[in-house]
Amino acid sequence: MTSLSVLDLSPITEGSDAAQSFRNSLSLAQRAEDLGYRRFWLAEHHGMPGIASAATAVLIGYVAGGTKTIRVGAGGVMLPNHSPLVIAEQFGTLESLYPGRIDLGLGRAPGSDQITARALRRNLQTDPDEFPRDVVELMDLLSQQPRQSVRAVPGTGLQVPIWILGSSLFGAQLAAMLGLPYAFASHFAPQQMMQAIEIYRATFKPSAQLAKPYVMLGFNVFAADTDAQAQVLATSMQQAFVNLRSGRPTKLQRPLPGYLERLGPQERTMLDGVLAATAIGSPDTVRRGLREFIERTGADELMITSQMYDHAARLRSYEITAGLLA
Repeated sequence: MTSLSVLDLSPITEGSDAAQSFRNSLSLAQRAEDLGYRRFWLAEHHGMPGIASAATAVLIGYVAGGTKTIRVGAGGVMLPNHSPLVIAEQFGTLESLYPGRIDLGLGRAPGSDQITARALRRNLQTDPDEFPRDVVELMDLLSQQPRQSVRAVPGTGLQVPIWILGSSLFGAQLAAMLGLPYAFASHFAPQQMMQAIEIYRATFKPSAQLAKPYVMLGFNVFAADTDAQAQVLATSMQQAFVNLRSGRPTKLQRPLPGYLERLGPQERTMLDGVLAATAIGSPDTVRRGLREFIERTGADELMITSQMYDHAARLRSYEITAGLLA
């Protein structure tokens, strides 16, 4: 059966702040643990008014410290923003504190706009081979017998599970070549999903970490007791995407009944494309959406994201979703 996990951006809502977002993230992780979700991932973003998970490793430590069994990880760390040694030390520290519970997903995007990327000391004219080299170096630093003279302390020998994240064919090819599990960002960039899955599965080479291909797909769920309630709750996320694509990112806004009807055809088309991997509605509606998506993709695991303004409604959405595939 397809496993379910949680992706959280620690959203900062209108009228609130990052401190409350962190408390909400921990609350969600604890509830997800109780509900049987497999893992809880946080994503690195920078300079976004509505996303508080910039210091991803720090927040992972906070969530892992407040939970007991659920795996906690990065979905992901944007590796070009960091040196492989720093990430090996950070996640070696996390694995030492919470053994057997830490995941490390790696992406190659900056997780920000270009100005913020430069402020992160990132060279935007990077060699296309730099990300694969950095991934291999990081894998070596976490291995039992690193080939390089530099050591990650802590980190060496801890073999934190590494995932490749992507929204294009590049990540699929790299994950297959290295024999790593692959997570595709279909929750906001589904256009090349099926082609990426096909390439990954067809070219996968077994490794010490993974014997056969393993695909995780991002999927948006806005579940409520009725279709009408869910449609309203989803408008916060819809506003966030329209605002971001319009160059004016904001905190996560309050739900706005009738929001879609106010949009022009260009904005509606954009949302339809971006949010194609989405189920909005009552338990029966969401169940159908999940099953159709799994049947079409053969996903081994779904990373469920539910960006809602109201924290109680978000908890309820995950509660509903947890029981739909049984």
